[in-house]
Amino acid sequence: MITIEFLVTSLIVVLIPGTGVVYTVSTGLTQGRRASVFAALGCTAGIVPHLLATVLGLAAVMHTSALAFQVLKFAGVAYLFYLAVATWRDKAAFAVDGSVARVSAAGLVVRAFLLNILNPKLTIFFLAFLPQFVDPAAASPLLQLLLLSAVFMAMTFAVFVVYGWVAHAFRRYVIDSLRVQQGLRVGFAAAFAALGARLAASER
Repeated sequence: MITIEFLVTSLIVVLIPGTGVVYTVSTGLTQGRRASVFAALGCTAGIVPHLLATVLGLAAVMHTSALAFQVLKFAGVAYLFYLAVATWRDKAAFAVDGSVARVSAAGLVVRAFLLNILNPKLTIFFLAFLPQFVDPAAASPLLQLLLLSAVFMAMTFAVFVVYGWVAHAFRRYVIDSLRVQQGLRVGFAAAFAALGARLAASER
């Protein structure tokens, strides 16, 4: 069930930069260590619906229903492009004086939650990923799925917090350089746009 193979594979999956990592890192840079924890919490919470869909078998419906997949996919695309435009336009986000327009803890969690819940690829991923580590001969496969899901979420939260804290450690360097501020603003905007484009181009 919880094997070394599962832990290593999960860690690799979590470490791969995606929308959640980009958002958590940008939050750590612009709003600090505490804010990045809330961003990581929201990203982790956004995984829950996808895991539940997998555990309850609903992912099979999404896999066979082109309409359900496309609706959720383009909602996610629209949100990623919104974040790209908002990041591009917000020139005060990396202000040298540090006077960032603070987002509430709830706001950070909700934004991060939406990033992951609007990505249908996560449901398909968990449908293919989790069953590989379930022992079909076990007394309760459902219990195994729930335990594996809990471990994956814990790893996601821990890794994202580290990402955010590392980003925060470089914050002083960022706010001391106008060139770095501009580069990061453009870079994060481009990253969100690229992730949106990749999601839009995906089939399954």
